[in-house]
Amino acid sequence: MKLIIQIPCYNEEDTLTTTVAALPRTVAGIDTIELLVVDDGSVDNTVAVAASLGVDHIVRLPRNVGLARAFAAGLEASLRHGADIIVNTDADNQYCGADIAGLVAPILAGRANLVVGDRGVGTSPQFSALKRLLQRLGSWVVSRAAGIPIPDATSGFRAISREAALRTSVLSGYSYTLETLIQAGALGIAIEYVPIRTNAPTRPSRLMRNLLHFISHSGATIVRAYTMYRPLRVFMSLGAIFFLAGMAIGIRFLTFFAAGQGNGHIQSLILAAIFFIVAFQIFLFGLVADLVGSNRKIMEETLYRVRKSELAKPLLAPDSGNEDRAADRFERDSQ
Repeated sequence: MKLIIQIPCYNEEDTLTTTVAALPRTVAGIDTIELLVVDDGSVDNTVAVAASLGVDHIVRLPRNVGLARAFAAGLEASLRHGADIIVNTDADNQYCGADIAGLVAPILAGRANLVVGDRGVGTSPQFSALKRLLQRLGSWVVSRAAGIPIPDATSGFRAISREAALRTSVLSGYSYTLETLIQAGALGIAIEYVPIRTNAPTRPSRLMRNLLHFISHSGATIVRAYTMYRPLRVFMSLGAIFFLAGMAIGIRFLTFFAAGQGNGHIQSLILAAIFFIVAFQIFLFGLVADLVGSNRKIMEETLYRVRKSELAKPLLAPDSGNEDRAADRFERDSQ
C-alpha cells in the first residue's frame, strides 16, 4: 500500500521545510510513503528547497495556474507514481502532519474513498466571528448541493483513494475544495470527516484576498458545480419561481375579472403570460441540460476507463525529467 503526500506550493521557500519536517514517515497499514511537491510556477527558491529536503517527486508547472489546477496536477502525478492513497496538505504548515494517520484510516478500513479533515471551523478561535459564520454558511450550502452532510467544506487537508482520484475532475480555476465535494456527492463516492488540528497561521491566506473576493469566487464555484451535476433540480426550481409568480398575478387578474373590473387590469394578464412563457422556457432548458448531463456522465465514465487503462502501464522512473513531462501534459490538457 503506497501513500503519496502531495504539497501544492507557490513561493513557499520559507515554510516548506517546516511543513515537510512535520510529515510522518511511517503510518500503520501503509508500506511506502512518498512526498510529492507541486511547484505552481514559483519565482522564489521553492524548488531548490524541495530538492534539498529530498522529496521523492517534484512536479514543476511552467507558470502559476492556481491552487485548483496545481491540485489536479498533483493527483495525476501521484496516480502515475502508483499511489493507492493520496493525501493533500498545504505548504504553509496549516495542518498537523501527525493527523495524517487518522485521515487515511477510514480508507484503509474500507469505509470511505474520500476523507476530509474537519477543523471545527464553527468554534475554532483561529477564525474571526464573521469568518466562522461564513464557513458554517458555506458548508451548509455545499451540503445542500452535494446532498451529504459537510461540516467543513473548505478544508484542503484530505485523503483520497486511487479509485476516487481516477474519477475526480477539477474544472474550477479557483479552488478544488468545494467542486470536488459536490462532484463526489453526485457520483456517490463515500465521504467521511475526521477531526483534525491546525497550527498557528504562518502567513495571510492567498486564496482569500478579501471577503468579497472569497464570497464571489466561492459562490460562482458552487453554482457552476451544482448546475453541472444537478441541472434538472436547478432549472426546475428557477422555473417554478416564475411559474408561481405568474400564477399569483393570474389569480389577481381573475379576481378583478370576476368582480367586473377586468378591463382595468389587462397589464396583469400580460405580465402573467410573460412569466408563464419564461417558466416554460426554463423548464425546457432544464430538460436539455439534463440530457447534456447524461452525456457528461457517459464521458466521465469513458475518461475514468481511459485513465485507469493508461495508468495500468509501467510507471515512469521517479526522476525530474519525467515530472517535467507530466507537467507538460497537464498544461496541454488545461488549455
